[in-house]
Amino acid sequence: MSTDNTLQAIKFDKEQVALSILDQLLLPYPTTYIPINTIEDAFQAIKKMQVRGAPAIAIVASFAVTVDTHLHLKSKDQPRTVAQLVSSIEYLITSRPTAVNLSNALTDIKKLVLQSFQPGDEVTSKVFDLIYKYSVALFEDDLANNYKLGDNGVSYITKILQQQNFKGPFSIVTICNTGSLATSGHGTALGIIRSVHQQLKQDLGKGFWLDQVYPCETRPYNQGAKLTSYELKFEKIPFTLICDNMVTSLINTLNVQKKSVKSSSAPVKFIITGADRIVENGDSANKIGTFQLASIANQFNSRFSEEEKIKFIVAAPRTTIDFETKTGEDIVIEERPSNELTTLKGPVLSVNEAGVTEVGEKLTVGIAPPDISVWNPAFDVAPHDLIDAIVTEDTDAFVKNSNGEFNLRV
Repeated sequence: MSTDNTLQAIKFDKEQVALSILDQLLLPYPTTYIPINTIEDAFQAIKKMQVRGAPAIAIVASFAVTVDTHLHLKSKDQPRTVAQLVSSIEYLITSRPTAVNLSNALTDIKKLVLQSFQPGDEVTSKVFDLIYKYSVALFEDDLANNYKLGDNGVSYITKILQQQNFKGPFSIVTICNTGSLATSGHGTALGIIRSVHQQLKQDLGKGFWLDQVYPCETRPYNQGAKLTSYELKFEKIPFTLICDNMVTSLINTLNVQKKSVKSSSAPVKFIITGADRIVENGDSANKIGTFQLASIANQFNSRFSEEEKIKFIVAAPRTTIDFETKTGEDIVIEERPSNELTTLKGPVLSVNEAGVTEVGEKLTVGIAPPDISVWNPAFDVAPHDLIDAIVTEDTDAFVKNSNGEFNLRV
């Protein structure tokens, strides 16, 4: 355990074939890495949300299959068949049904193995080599694509601001955590924000600059408060944390009344979210509350002029697009345990005589009556008609055609 800040969520030793992940349930306080040696370890880490974020989940799952296979080959246990390996991979897919990256990556591994080997064959070093190469490439490609995605987000944002003849400081709202902690590094939606902060500074003379980021706390699990705030603070990007239900008041204050929130009066020009699954028509499943943000932007935009409008952006790698599912109505929405909504977990904080905050024992505190009925969907679906652009690692952002439809297959 360490108190040092880090944005490295996944550690994979290529030589030792060893995997450990940052336990994100403990952030933003202690930094603790936990080993992932088996497929079951990965299943539990994903289910418990010790690792989260669609790209990171897929990477951890793929590395877990790699490590599990490697350790099984090193052991003197009974030989494993390809069919048994495939069965365990299918089991791992069920750890997070809404995240299409997980299913896509593990399905790819299954296909690779079954293309070269029969179900009854023994799992050998040749099987391992296939899985190892795929997993390492998945990690490295995700990192490279995140930087491309960030640059493409900057290009889209720059084009919109120029079209609107906007001048001065602007703000961005985001939800959940979509940064380095949710990916191999840099991030998707938060990666765009990170790139915007780097490339659209006031002293660069473009006439507009990012002044403030507003991360939503993201109930019931508070990934925005715990993780996105952690990343923004680490990167020294100016931000102000808000509750999920403050966005309407925030936009009304900044954009309509032209007043300040804290020290910033920069209007909200963009809402940027990640995605766990984007289906063929552009409907996007993401952390619960995303649909609400899209609806809020749409409500304000119905009264705003073209120059005043807020653009709603979904940011995700191409691997998040599910062409097998036609519309958002067919997306399976995971329901989380009720105690995530009725309790809060965190360490006891105290200030010592020197004025330094000390982090104590982690406790669970009840905030609702016990044994009540709770509905706790982890995700909702923002319909494509409320989405202005889908930004991937491809050269241009996907925008709707004259019929109001996305063509994501281009």
